[in-house]
Amino acid sequence: MRLPLRLLLPALAAAPALRAQSPAPAPAAALPRVHVVATGGTIASTNYYGGEQGKVGIEALLKAMPALDTVARTSAQQFANVASTAVTPAMWVQLARAIADTLRARPDLAGVVVTHGTDTMEETAYFLDLTVADPRPVVVTGAMRPADGVGIDGPANLMHALRVAASPAARGRGAMLLMNDGILAARDATKANAVRPDAFEAPARGLLGVADPEGVVFHRLPQRAPLFDLSRVAELPRVDVVFAYPGADGAAVDALVAAGAKGLVVAGVGRGGTPAAMGTAVDRALRQGVVVVSGTRTGAGSVPVGRGVRTREGAEVPATVGSGDLNVQKARVLLMLALTTTNDPRAVARIFAEHQ
Repeated sequence: MRLPLRLLLPALAAAPALRAQSPAPAPAAALPRVHVVATGGTIASTNYYGGEQGKVGIEALLKAMPALDTVARTSAQQFANVASTAVTPAMWVQLARAIADTLRARPDLAGVVVTHGTDTMEETAYFLDLTVADPRPVVVTGAMRPADGVGIDGPANLMHALRVAASPAARGRGAMLLMNDGILAARDATKANAVRPDAFEAPARGLLGVADPEGVVFHRLPQRAPLFDLSRVAELPRVDVVFAYPGADGAAVDALVAAGAKGLVVAGVGRGGTPAAMGTAVDRALRQGVVVVSGTRTGAGSVPVGRGVRTREGAEVPATVGSGDLNVQKARVLLMLALTTTNDPRAVARIFAEHQ
């Protein structure tokens, strides 16, 4: 198979030299097996900055990688080839099931790597962390620069993701992100810069580890909590995010409830605060049985989870559930899954407390 010249040049033109400098390949039988599931994103894009964008398949990306034969024996699956803005909750369910099915059918695999666009990578990774029960790692990676760009980061990210997935030390750590040599727990990772290669960070808890040239090093274990069973989930409930700001009224909250939202996550000011008119609309939503989670728009810090109910005139009535230290996009993922099991705000509060 001939690779497009624009994929190989200029950034991969030195691949033969890199191969010559690499360690001698390990015997094929001794290398761990890693399955790669591709969904698209910048790592698989060309002509990113002008004209009609091109797409690169996962087989071509793997063939273009130097020294791949020193890391793992790979198999590949083109699950999708779309920008991460086109990834939907329905695709999360399909992807989680596909990975679980592959791991079940392939006891020889050390782990799985998922290539993905970076804009919504953290939500997909967190969903996989909450739903794929196999102890073998799922490592999500991507690129901030396109495959035919200058100073591309995709090949290094993919190579290091394969190294992490192949590492015995990665077992039991759930889904992780590998970007810019850093290993981040899916629960903790967030995209904090729109353009830089070091775009991802974990504000509350820091890196899980690093992929150094000498080996994969883990510094700590991630926070893990009970997982969700997708076997009886036909469709995820609708959950929307609303943003608080000075002068915000209840129009967005009322419209989303009218559109069928079963849950709302409020990106509140500070520790979940809202203007009075917006808070009144949230109360209306609670009375209609919508489960509401209060988060913070700041990007870091925590909102106390609470009990999901409050006492008013001697009786318990529904109250918002705090997001803890989950950002609002992660809180949305957890609320969607929680609502597949219960719509009782007290039970949802317990689920959020378990996942802190």
